[in-house]
Parts: sequence; structure tokens; C-alpha cells
Amino acid sequence: MSQILITSGPTRQYLDPVRYLTNASSGRMGAALAEAAVEAGHQVTLVSGPVEVAYPAGIEVIPVMSTEEMLAAALTVFPRCDGLIAVAAPCDYRPATVSPQKIRKAGGGLRLELVETPDIVAALAAAKAHQWLVAFALETEDRHLRAMRKLETKSCDLIAVNGPAAIRAADTQVEVLGKEGRVLGSFSGAKRAVARDIFALIQQQLIDRA
Repeated sequence: MSQILITSGPTRQYLDPVRYLTNASSGRMGAALAEAAVEAGHQVTLVSGPVEVAYPAGIEVIPVMSTEEMLAAALTVFPRCDGLIAVAAPCDYRPATVSPQKIRKAGGGLRLELVETPDIVAALAAAKAHQWLVAFALETEDRHLRAMRKLETKSCDLIAVNGPAAIRAADTQVEVLGKEGRVLGSFSGAKRAVARDIFALIQQQLIDRA
């Protein structure tokens, strides 16, 4: 039995007390992978941004809001885990300054200065000892090239690639790439079924070989 950390859902980076930057990640794939891992007999800790989906009963869920909070929670849990499945879609940018009051219309435009948020997968890769890492890459172009670059620069063992059509959808299409750039699995259909296929590959390629 392995202890697995899963990150899931979006994060929010607030501009003021009521507005924020985010994306449309639903958390469905994170929930489906957590369910597949539990069904396979593993223990799961899930760090999740704000979602409407229900996560499986019997797992530890740590709710967070911002990318910084997700990273802090993941870094706390990661040392006691055997591996990471990074399904979350954390916000890559945050406002340089956050207004303490609601930003009101002033009859003109508004310029926002954005700065990068921490890279969660890269930070966990830098902190790993014995752990394996699986990341997800949502790409709109040059999918394999960009996914392999992410796999190499972030020291991942496997990377799952999908496109923007998967966002908030019940179905998805995913390819899983290994370190050599070879497609180890190509899966399509309902996210719950695809998650089982992805996790079976993780079990075969990483957990059973550990």
C-alpha cells in the first residue's frame, strides 16, 4: 500500500476582497484518480482548491484557496508520501498588489501588473527523496514537445497530456508519456474510466517497481 498525494482543482488569486483570477478546472479528474487509488488499496491525501465535486469518502482532503496555500500544504504532506499525482490547475499568475477594498469603476480602464506564482510541481520535485512524480499538462499546441519539456525540467516520471476540451467536461482524452517520450497509454472516455486506466499505468510503471 502506498501513501499518495494528489493535488486537484483550480486556485484563486484575489485582486480585491471580491474578485480573483482563476481557471475553469472542476476537480473531476482529481476526484476520479483519488477514487481509483483508493480502489487499488492505497491511502490518499488530496490538496484541493475550491471545487463543487465531491471527493471520495475516507480520504484526507486539505482545502486551500491560493497557489501559495496549495504549495505550502503539499510541501507539508509530501515527505510522508510515496508519490505525487499533480492534477491541479493552479493559477500561474497573481496580482502584484491586492487591494484591501473593492476596486470600483473610475470611468476609465484598469491596468493589472501580474507576477508568477510558485511552481508547485517543480518545488515538490526539488524536495523529493524516494518519491515518484506524475504531472498533468494541459496544452493547446505542440502537446508532446511542451509536455516533455515539462517532464524533464520538473523531474517527473510520467506526464499526462490533455487539451482545453477537458476543462469542466465529463469526458476527456489523455496520453501518458514516459521519460523517453514514448506514449505509454492513450485513453479516452468518461473521466472516471480514464482515471482508472491512468492509475493502472501508474501502478504498473511506478508503484510496483518501487
